[in-house]
Amino acid sequence: DGYSELSAYERKRLKNITENAKFFAALKLHESAAKLHQIATKRQSRVTRRAKAKKAEDETVRRRSMRLQRVEPSGIPMPKMPVQPEAEEYPQVPAGPLPMVPEDQMGNSKLTENLLTTWMRISEVVLFTITYVLMMLSRYEDSLNSMVLSEDNIKKVVKYRVCSMAIHPSESIIFVAAGDKSGQIGLWNVNCKSEEGAHVFIPHNYPVTCMHFSPFNPAHLLSLSNDTLRCGDVTRAVFDEICRSEENLSSFDFLEDNASTAIVGDWDGSVAVVDRRTPGTSSELSADIGFKRTRTVHVHPVNKQYFIAAGSVDVCIYDVRYLKPNGNKPVSSLKGHTKSVASAYFSPVTGNRVVTVCADDKLRRNNNTGRWLTRFRAIWDPKQEDCFVVGSMARPRQIEVFQDTGKLLHSFYNLDFLSSVCSINVVHPSKNILVGGNSSGRLHVF
Repeated sequence: DGYSELSAYERKRLKNITENAKFFAALKLHESAAKLHQIATKRQSRVTRRAKAKKAEDETVRRRSMRLQRVEPSGIPMPKMPVQPEAEEYPQVPAGPLPMVPEDQMGNSKLTENLLTTWMRISEVVLFTITYVLMMLSRYEDSLNSMVLSEDNIKKVVKYRVCSMAIHPSESIIFVAAGDKSGQIGLWNVNCKSEEGAHVFIPHNYPVTCMHFSPFNPAHLLSLSNDTLRCGDVTRAVFDEICRSEENLSSFDFLEDNASTAIVGDWDGSVAVVDRRTPGTSSELSADIGFKRTRTVHVHPVNKQYFIAAGSVDVCIYDVRYLKPNGNKPVSSLKGHTKSVASAYFSPVTGNRVVTVCADDKLRRNNNTGRWLTRFRAIWDPKQEDCFVVGSMARPRQIEVFQDTGKLLHSFYNLDFLSSVCSINVVHPSKNILVGGNSSGRLHVF
C-alpha cells in the first residue's frame, strides 16, 4: 500500500529489505557488536600495530614494470597469485605473576577446580626420590608390547603445534602438561574422561619450548618461552615469573635436586645461570659458550656440575663451576655432526651415554620434519639406561624405541587412532606410559 507506482519487482525487493531488517534486529547484533568493540579496544593496546601506510598523494608516483603489474608483454593480465593468510596476532601476556585462570574464563570457576585440586593432591603424595629399576632387555620389550593406545586416551589439549611436554610423576593419576607455539599450556588429567579433564592457560607470549615438573615439588610446573621462565604453583594458583630476558630463551634444566637453580640456554648461543632464591627476574650469570645457537641444555644426572649443550653443529659438555662471561672452553666435544642438531641428552642413570638428534639423518632414518612440524627430540626412557624414544616420519605413523646400539626395539602405532607425526614425546618415570604430541595440539597416551 502506498507504493502502487512501483513495479512488481521493486515491491518484492522492498518487502525483502523490510523482512531482512526485522530479522537482523531480532538478532540484536548491535549488542554483540558493542561487546566485540569493547573486547577489541581492551586488547588493542596489547597488540603491536603495524605502521600506517602513507597517503597516496604524499608519495611520488613510481613507474612500475609490466612484470610487477603482472601483465604479459602482449598486454594480457596474468592470473592472480593466491592471497597468503596473515599471521595471527595474540593478546600480549603482561610481565610479573599471573593468576592461574583458564584461557576461556575471566575469573575463578568450578570448571577447573577439580583439575587443579587433583594436581595438588597427587603432588602431596609424590614426595619421594624416584629409584631406577633396570630391567633385562627381554622384560623391557615385553613391557613395551603391553602398551596400547585407545580412543579415550587421545585429546586435543592445546590449540596449536605442541612444542614441549611434561608428565607428572604420580603413579595413581596420569597428569600431562603440553605447551604450544602460541604460549598456551594445556593441563590434562587423562583419567578424567569428561570435557573438564583438560584446560588451557596462557602464561606466555611465545612458543613454550621446554617444561618440567619440579623433581623436588611436583606442585610446581616450570615452563620456558622466548622471553621468560615461569613457575606454575598450583598451591597458590599463580604463574610466577622466575627469569625475564631480552635474549631468546630456548631450554633449561635444573642444576640441583631441589630445583632452586637452573641452567638456561638461548637461541643466540649463550647460556645463563638462574637462581630462584634471589630477588628479581634477572639471571646470576650470562656466559658465551661460542655457539651460534643453543637449542637444548641438559644437566648430568650424577655429576650435576656438568651440562651438555646442543647447537648448530655443536654438542659440547661444560663445567658450570668455571663459566665466565666470555672465553669458555668445553670439557668435551662430541664431533661428527654435519648438520643442525636439535637436541642432546645424557642417559638417565649414569649419564655415560648421550643421544642426539641431527638433520644429517643418522641412525639411517629421516629426521627432516620440515617447517610445519616441531623438530624431533630423542629422549631416554627414565626407567632404562640404554633405550630412548623418538618420533618418526615413517608410515604408518609411529613412535620408535631404540637401544643405544641403534637397534629398533619397538614401534608404537595404531592404524585407527594415530595418523599424525608425534614430534614431542614424554615417558613416565616409573610406569609404562608414553605420551606423544603432534602439530595440531593433540596428545596420544600409550
